Amino acid sequence: MFPIKNVQAHCDIPCKIYDPVLAQIAPLSVIRLMDLIAETKGTEYSLESEATIARLVFEKEEQARIVKHEINIIWGDYFKAPQIEMCPTIHETVHQIMQTGSKCKQEVDSENGIKLLGLVNNFASMFWETKEVSTRLVVAPYPPALGFIQPNLSDA
Repeated sequence: MFPIKNVQAHCDIPCKIYDPVLAQIAPLSVIRLMDLIAETKGTEYSLESEATIARLVFEKEEQARIVKHEINIIWGDYFKAPQIEMCPTIHETVHQIMQTGSKCKQEVDSENGIKLLGLVNNFASMFWETKEVSTRLVVAPYPPALGFIQPNLSDA
Protein backbone atom coordinates (compact mmCIF):
# COMPACT_ATOMS: atom_id res chain seq x y z
CA MET A 1 0.00 0.00 0.00
CA PHE A 2 2.81 2.42 0.97
CA PRO A 3 6.09 1.23 -0.49
CA ILE A 4 8.99 1.94 1.84
CA LYS A 5 12.34 1.54 0.18
CA ASN A 6 14.88 1.77 2.98
CA VAL A 7 14.82 3.01 6.56
CA GLN A 8 17.84 3.52 8.78
CA ALA A 9 18.11 4.49 12.42
CA HIS A 10 20.98 4.96 14.81
CA CYS A 11 19.08 4.38 18.07
CA ASP A 12 15.59 3.52 19.26
CA ILE A 13 15.15 7.05 20.56
CA PRO A 14 17.04 10.28 19.91
CA CYS A 15 20.42 10.14 21.66
CA LYS A 16 20.04 13.42 23.48
CA ILE A 17 17.25 12.15 25.74
CA TYR A 18 18.92 9.19 27.44
CA ASP A 19 19.08 9.61 31.21
CA PRO A 20 19.78 6.98 33.88
CA VAL A 21 17.48 8.60 36.45
CA LEU A 22 14.78 5.89 36.24
CA ALA A 23 17.43 3.24 36.80
CA GLN A 24 18.62 5.21 39.84
CA ILE A 25 15.24 5.66 41.49
CA ALA A 26 14.34 1.99 41.12
CA PRO A 27 17.10 0.60 43.41
CA LEU A 28 16.05 3.07 46.08
CA SER A 29 12.57 1.57 45.77
CA VAL A 30 14.01 -1.97 45.89
CA ILE A 31 15.82 -1.16 49.13
CA ARG A 32 12.75 0.48 50.67
CA LEU A 33 10.55 -2.46 49.71
CA MET A 34 13.08 -4.90 51.19
CA ASP A 35 13.03 -2.87 54.40
CA LEU A 36 9.23 -2.99 54.47
CA ILE A 37 9.29 -6.75 53.87
CA ALA A 38 11.75 -7.13 56.77
CA GLU A 39 9.39 -5.13 58.99
CA THR A 40 6.67 -7.77 58.45
CA LYS A 41 8.86 -10.46 60.03
CA GLY A 42 7.27 -11.76 63.17
CA THR A 43 3.83 -10.30 62.47
CA GLU A 44 0.90 -12.56 63.11
CA TYR A 45 -0.24 -14.49 60.07
CA SER A 46 -3.40 -13.30 58.39
CA LEU A 47 -4.72 -13.16 54.88
CA GLU A 48 -4.14 -9.42 54.94
CA SER A 49 -0.51 -9.78 56.04
CA GLU A 50 0.13 -12.33 53.30
CA ALA A 51 -1.47 -10.02 50.73
CA THR A 52 0.73 -7.17 51.92
CA ILE A 53 3.88 -9.28 51.63
CA ALA A 54 2.82 -10.48 48.17
CA ARG A 55 2.35 -6.88 46.99
CA LEU A 56 5.70 -5.80 48.44
CA VAL A 57 7.54 -8.72 46.82
CA PHE A 58 5.83 -8.14 43.47
CA GLU A 59 6.76 -4.46 43.46
CA LYS A 60 10.34 -5.17 44.62
CA GLU A 61 10.78 -7.51 41.68
CA GLU A 62 9.20 -4.99 39.30
CA GLN A 63 11.58 -2.26 40.45
CA ALA A 64 14.58 -4.59 40.00
CA ARG A 65 13.30 -5.36 36.50
CA ILE A 66 13.10 -1.62 35.76
CA VAL A 67 16.76 -1.22 36.77
CA LYS A 68 17.82 -4.01 34.44
CA HIS A 69 15.65 -2.75 31.58
CA GLU A 70 16.73 0.89 31.79
CA ILE A 71 20.44 0.04 32.13
CA ASN A 72 20.23 -2.40 29.23
CA ILE A 73 18.63 0.23 26.96
CA ILE A 74 21.24 2.91 27.71
CA TRP A 75 24.15 0.46 27.55
CA GLY A 76 22.96 -1.12 24.32
CA ASP A 77 21.80 1.97 22.48
CA TYR A 78 23.87 4.85 23.82
CA PHE A 79 27.29 3.37 24.63
CA LYS A 80 29.16 3.14 21.33
CA ALA A 81 32.91 2.89 20.66
CA PRO A 82 33.77 6.47 21.77
CA GLN A 83 31.85 6.13 25.07
CA ILE A 84 33.25 2.64 25.72
CA GLU A 85 36.75 3.99 25.14
CA MET A 86 36.07 6.68 27.77
CA CYS A 87 34.59 4.10 30.18
CA PRO A 88 36.44 0.81 29.64
CA THR A 89 34.75 -0.86 32.65
CA ILE A 90 31.21 -0.23 31.37
CA HIS A 91 30.62 -3.82 30.21
CA GLU A 92 31.69 -5.31 33.55
CA THR A 93 29.60 -2.73 35.43
CA VAL A 94 26.50 -3.57 33.38
CA HIS A 95 27.09 -7.29 33.90
CA GLN A 96 27.31 -6.75 37.66
CA ILE A 97 24.12 -4.67 37.58
CA MET A 98 22.29 -7.48 35.76
CA GLN A 99 23.56 -10.09 38.23
CA THR A 100 22.79 -7.98 41.29
CA GLY A 101 19.38 -7.00 39.91
CA SER A 102 18.57 -10.70 39.62
CA LYS A 103 19.78 -11.29 43.17
CA CYS A 104 17.45 -8.51 44.35
CA LYS A 105 14.57 -10.27 42.65
CA GLN A 106 15.50 -13.63 44.21
CA GLU A 107 16.18 -12.46 47.76
CA VAL A 108 15.05 -9.87 50.31
CA ASP A 109 18.43 -8.84 51.78
CA SER A 110 18.67 -5.05 51.57
CA GLU A 111 22.46 -5.33 51.26
CA ASN A 112 21.84 -6.58 47.70
CA GLY A 113 19.77 -3.48 47.03
CA ILE A 114 22.48 -1.24 48.45
CA LYS A 115 25.04 -2.95 46.20
CA LEU A 116 22.70 -2.46 43.23
CA LEU A 117 22.38 1.23 44.02
CA GLY A 118 26.17 1.58 44.17
CA LEU A 119 26.57 -0.13 40.80
CA VAL A 120 23.87 2.02 39.21
CA ASN A 121 25.50 5.14 40.67
CA ASN A 122 28.77 4.02 39.10
CA PHE A 123 26.98 3.54 35.76
CA ALA A 124 25.37 6.98 36.05
CA SER A 125 28.75 8.56 36.77
CA MET A 126 30.19 6.96 33.64
CA PHE A 127 27.18 8.02 31.57
CA TRP A 128 27.47 11.66 32.61
CA GLU A 129 31.25 11.56 32.16
CA THR A 130 30.71 10.69 28.48
CA LYS A 131 28.60 13.83 28.18
CA GLU A 132 31.22 15.92 30.01
CA VAL A 133 28.72 16.78 32.74
CA SER A 134 29.97 16.78 36.32
CA THR A 135 28.00 14.97 38.98
CA ARG A 136 27.36 15.13 42.68
CA LEU A 137 26.11 12.67 45.26
CA VAL A 138 22.82 13.72 46.83
CA VAL A 139 20.77 11.99 49.51
CA ALA A 140 17.24 11.01 48.58
CA PRO A 141 14.74 13.01 50.66
CA TYR A 142 12.66 9.88 51.27
CA PRO A 143 13.35 6.45 52.77
CA PRO A 144 15.78 4.78 52.53
CA ALA A 145 17.53 8.19 52.39
CA LEU A 146 20.59 6.92 50.54
CA GLY A 147 22.85 8.77 48.12
CA PHE A 148 22.53 8.75 44.37
CA ILE A 149 24.46 10.42 41.58
CA GLN A 150 22.89 13.49 40.04
CA PRO A 151 24.20 15.62 37.17
CA ASN A 152 25.13 19.21 37.82
CA LEU A 153 22.63 20.53 35.33
CA SER A 154 24.22 23.96 35.32
CA ASP A 155 27.18 22.26 33.59
CA ALA A 156 25.04 20.63 30.90
